[in-house]
Amino acid sequence: MAAIYSLYIINKSGGLIFYKDYGSAGRMDTNDSLRLASLWHSMHAISQQLSPVNGCFGIELLQADTFDLHCFQSLTGTKFFVVCEPGTLNMENLLKHVYELYTDYVLKNPFYEMEMPIRCELFDINLAQAVQKDRVALLGR
Repeated sequence: MAAIYSLYIINKSGGLIFYKDYGSAGRMDTNDSLRLASLWHSMHAISQQLSPVNGCFGIELLQADTFDLHCFQSLTGTKFFVVCEPGTLNMENLLKHVYELYTDYVLKNPFYEMEMPIRCELFDINLAQAVQKDRVALLGR
């Protein structure tokens, strides 16, 4: 069974701009992935406002019985989150690496329009390599 179930990238307005499913069981259709991204964006924004801690950046980890959801928010407000097996380690590092790939292959692409869905072959290829490398590292432990 895969350690990483799915990866999402949400723009600062809450729109889903990238979704990749890595699990074989429980695949979501397009509408469900859009709803999940919208719900996560809303929960993240509400948690920032309701937090008693000054400088809170929102929810970074949501733990459930059957999955963990790790989130990384860039300074521009773009959110990267991964749904994975409970207890999966080093997801923060993976999300930061995905952000680096996003800046290198998406934002520097002259044909990419900001806030629009990501359609970049080099990003897809390098993302697949990063996720595969992370899976191999997890299996080696």
